[in-house]
Amino acid sequence: MWWTLFEKAGRQKWEAFVPGYNYFVAFKVTCHKPFWSFLLLFPGVHLVMLATVNTSLIRRFGYYSFLDTLQGIFFPYLIFFKIASRKENVLSANPSDEVLNKILESNHPFLPETNWANSRETEQRKWGDHLVLFLSLPVLGHVIALALNAVTREKPGVKSKVKEWGDSILFALVAASIIRTYVFEPFQIPTGSMEKTLVVGDFLFVNKLAYGPKVPVTPLSFPLVHNTVPWVNIKSYSSLEKGSYTRLPGFGKIHRNDVVVFNYPSGDTAVYDPRMPDGLMGHDYHQILNDEAFYYWREDFKQRYPEKVDLILNKSAGDQAFAYELFIDTFAFDFFNSMAKWKQIARTEMAKGVTYCRGGMPEKGLNYIEHGGLIYRPVDKRENYIKRCVGIPGDWLEIKKSILYVNGKPAFVPEFQNLQYTVTNFEPASNATMIERFGLEKSRNDYYSNDGGQSYIMNLTKKQKADLQKRNPEAIFSLNLQPQYSDIKGYQPKASELLSNIGHFPKDLYVNNTITDFTKFQIPKKGQIVKINKDNIAWYRRIITAYEGHSLSERKDGIYIDGKKANTYKFSMNYYWLMGDNRYNSADSRIWGFVPEDHVVGRASLVWFSKSTDPEIGIRWERLFKLIH
Repeated sequence: MWWTLFEKAGRQKWEAFVPGYNYFVAFKVTCHKPFWSFLLLFPGVHLVMLATVNTSLIRRFGYYSFLDTLQGIFFPYLIFFKIASRKENVLSANPSDEVLNKILESNHPFLPETNWANSRETEQRKWGDHLVLFLSLPVLGHVIALALNAVTREKPGVKSKVKEWGDSILFALVAASIIRTYVFEPFQIPTGSMEKTLVVGDFLFVNKLAYGPKVPVTPLSFPLVHNTVPWVNIKSYSSLEKGSYTRLPGFGKIHRNDVVVFNYPSGDTAVYDPRMPDGLMGHDYHQILNDEAFYYWREDFKQRYPEKVDLILNKSAGDQAFAYELFIDTFAFDFFNSMAKWKQIARTEMAKGVTYCRGGMPEKGLNYIEHGGLIYRPVDKRENYIKRCVGIPGDWLEIKKSILYVNGKPAFVPEFQNLQYTVTNFEPASNATMIERFGLEKSRNDYYSNDGGQSYIMNLTKKQKADLQKRNPEAIFSLNLQPQYSDIKGYQPKASELLSNIGHFPKDLYVNNTITDFTKFQIPKKGQIVKINKDNIAWYRRIITAYEGHSLSERKDGIYIDGKKANTYKFSMNYYWLMGDNRYNSADSRIWGFVPEDHVVGRASLVWFSKSTDPEIGIRWERLFKLIH
């Protein structure tokens, strides 16, 4: 249809058939801004620019109304067909027909730009301009435009305030979207996992050019928000248009110990609860699923064998914690034998919008929550997390007593990395002194006591620990450890220990990893081929299925990938291992495993603002414009 429209607009037919150039021409004849056509190269922004040129084009053929504008933005093709099909008056080439041509020109198909001094033309396009402003900045844009219009006088021949604000906001959003998607993005530290390198209340910039910006997988999205529209808590994107993973060239690659922002790998499925921050009930759906599965099994067991449960409660003498552990160690092997069944039950109930238990042994209904069910998010719309990249593709990693080893050697220790100690014979100074002299904030849980001051749990950097020992030479600092039972030769693990295993990557009953001790393993590298079997498949299940899109079946006679028996697997992407500097208070790769390259967003570069939740501290002036190392 365009070749007919181009001719009616006074251009050559052939121009409509040249990809790229045709939009250059379309922007030129409609908006007098041909170079706007280059904005079509930016996924996401291209949808806004398509709507702009299509709406501008149909308006130059006389389609101004609210419904016309609505079609021009979302589906202009019916109007294109009308314009292409209608017969127009043809001007005479005879100079003596000047009077006739003037009459015919009044019905010429391609109209001049809007004459803002003509009230009829202005009225024609009023509601169409309101629609554009509403889609650019709902409600608030109208409040501003109408307020300004009320206190100022419209000048003849000048655009209306609604049109001015609509255009200004629209292209401010376009520019901001390009910068946010391809150059840098603001990010706020939501949790304490990177304390004290980055602290809660830090606002920083993420450099997307460092590793190359990702092209959006879901470009049809509300601008300047991530996956949820604030206040109304609705999804901010549509999956009608979807792309595949593409990364543009960057200035470098991910180096070991970079502070990296990435899409949460375990966030493909999430429990949607609009009452919670970001609309999520926790972020690790897979752990919630395990908790729910255990809950359903436990309730069923209690109904089937009430006398056995009563026996456990009698033995515990009212000690709930002891009763819970004794119950698991005595009966939970029954759960392990039917785990797949209970996970399916839990998954079905969670999809209906119901969860019961996040741990402990409460009475039925104590933690009952009704929520919005499950939501499924594409890679680029999963929650943004920030951690330090401690392992790159091909590295061998191991954790022994909280010490990380990379390729057999102790890893680099960042200046502000902190470990957790139980401290006895210690009397803390005043809150202000602890902040000023040692950099320890109670509001960040840098230190606290669970026993009335007999001992303190303290998260300390190497320097903070040395400074505190100097001030309190009699204090005893004991590193808190969760050692592996697998180090004990011939040890038979208890059911409670097996249950704990599914809380740490690779979330397998018989792989014994903890926060402070982790089995030696290798980070997968693109093109690397590994042997797979029943003993190591747990490490690769999620890579094969969730990240690289294959079907996986584990049968008695072996492992099947995409329906074919397989003894080896070749990785399609590079993977990384990321951990928080606040090692004891960080949900990181130790919980959810490898981070695929298509989840990497960029490198954290600069803290531009920081404010503490503690009113005694307020703005942390010393952190403003601080580079991140």
